[in-house]
Amino acid sequence: MAKKVLVVDDSPTEVNNMKTILSDAGCMVVVAVNGADAVAKARKEKPSVIFLDIVMPEMDGYETCRQLAGDPATRDIPVVFVSSKAQKADQVWAQMQGGRGYVVKPYKPEQLIDQLKVVG
Repeated sequence: MAKKVLVVDDSPTEVNNMKTILSDAGCMVVVAVNGADAVAKARKEKPSVIFLDIVMPEMDGYETCRQLAGDPATRDIPVVFVSSKAQKADQVWAQMQGGRGYVVKPYKPEQLIDQLKVVG
């Protein structure tokens, strides 16, 4: 299951955690620390899936997802939101922005791996 995955989170701890889980699952992991960085890296790296935090400074995950969905170069890359926002409304809104999956923090490693199988 060698996939290229883009992990987007402003927390170094979360980035390292996801990176470890996904690398152990055989993925090549690319990291972005904010929304603008994520859009640029998605265009350049063409990942097979993007794990995207919602609460970030400057551009939140929803806006990032809208930009990715509106760009012909990145619109077909599935976005899985990974967030501490656990409300049903947040999950519905994420789906409306173009998100294909949603994982609530704190998550178990298999939840990320399951998302790879679902969206990939």
